[in-house]
Amino acid sequence: MDTKPKYNPQLHHRRSIRLKGYDYSKEGLYFITICVQNRKCLYGEIINDEMILNDAGILTDAWWQKIPEKFPDILLDDYVIMPNHFHAIVENLGTGRGEPMCSPESVNDQTEIQGQTHGSEIQGQTHGSAPTGLGIVVQWFKTMTTNEYIRNVKHNNWEPFDKKVWQRNYHEHIIRSEREYLLIKEYIQNNPRRWSEDKFHKP
Repeated sequence: MDTKPKYNPQLHHRRSIRLKGYDYSKEGLYFITICVQNRKCLYGEIINDEMILNDAGILTDAWWQKIPEKFPDILLDDYVIMPNHFHAIVENLGTGRGEPMCSPESVNDQTEIQGQTHGSEIQGQTHGSAPTGLGIVVQWFKTMTTNEYIRNVKHNNWEPFDKKVWQRNYHEHIIRSEREYLLIKEYIQNNPRRWSEDKFHKP
């Protein structure tokens, strides 16, 4: 009989998404989840328990892979792009060797479509010596993928979205032990097979 506890997203992924006073630029492992606005399935479909990425999913994967180039103090671990959400484990080395987050042009492009102003949060932020916060990385990823998606909606007839590609926030969990790390890795790897039971699944 298998007595190993299963990773429970309801338990380990609580709604209060930030620990008050916690420094997310500290060295450590983090489990993050980013959801598509309105849980719309923009990135592909599950076929025979396998995630098949469409063009938007492939683009999203490519931008995720660029994170260590942009932020050398961030390492990528297991991740999975699902039809309407994204799970990943990232490691922050806490060395503060990141680059400027994004260009003003990127921010303006996103603001035009989304109707939100992130310029005060993003423009002028550089991380050449200070540690890179997890929120900076996620915002950069969201901005780059949103801008690319917008271009492809305009020029390649990709499926339109409702004001925003991604939901406004994201979820994260600080991984505090090897046991927890292995459980979360297993959860990520098995996510496509459990799509029909997934809380993000919209029949």
